[in-house]
Amino acid sequence: MTGQPPTRIRVAVVDDQPLERAGNALILDSDDEIEVVGEAGNGVEAISIVSDTLPGIVLMDIRMPVMNGLEATRIIAETHPATRVIVLTTFDLDEYAFGSLKAGASAFLLKSTKPASLIDAVKTVASGSAVVSPRLTAKLIEHYLRPASPLKQNHGAMGERSGRLDVLSPRERDIFTAIIRGLTNSEISTELVLASSTVKSHINSIFAKLGLRDRVHAVLLGHELGLVGQHSDPEAGADSRA
Repeated sequence: MTGQPPTRIRVAVVDDQPLERAGNALILDSDDEIEVVGEAGNGVEAISIVSDTLPGIVLMDIRMPVMNGLEATRIIAETHPATRVIVLTTFDLDEYAFGSLKAGASAFLLKSTKPASLIDAVKTVASGSAVVSPRLTAKLIEHYLRPASPLKQNHGAMGERSGRLDVLSPRERDIFTAIIRGLTNSEISTELVLASSTVKSHINSIFAKLGLRDRVHAVLLGHELGLVGQHSDPEAGADSRA
């Protein structure tokens, strides 16, 4: 008995440069597990394409006419929460990279990314993981927010932490702290002596209770609550994608 063919990852490619857009679309379409379902040249077109085709992934350029990628990402994240956005940037600490994460993107990639890495990134994000590791995300956040609030870890921040995280059980708090430290699911499982399935269940519950899209946004929240500087090590280790 022949089973159904595996579902391909539906991707929309957004870039105001026709050659860049066509090249990325060709790269992605060359993989048997990926299907490019639409292309757009600006943010307004991107929103329309997403509404029409409901892709799982949007590969989004930032600097575009009519509507830039940040605004388009924000609208797509609000209106189509099941669609994940991967933002393309020119520099790894580009000011727009942090803005894209705040707008709801699940990852950012350099425009110089190799074709194989682009394909891998799409598959990784489609699986529910983040291409930008929590450690690298924490480094990016620290870079841009350090001047704005150097005394964030005071009594006011402590009260905010307590209130926001009250919805979590003690075990969920432990796992949330582990996530913002940059631990993978398997590392959390080992450290807390929990089954992998239990860790995944807790993480799903944490994300639902705190209204988080993925691990990247968990780290963002961790910084906002003053936890990143205390628990994470942005410089340590390799990227974590689990």
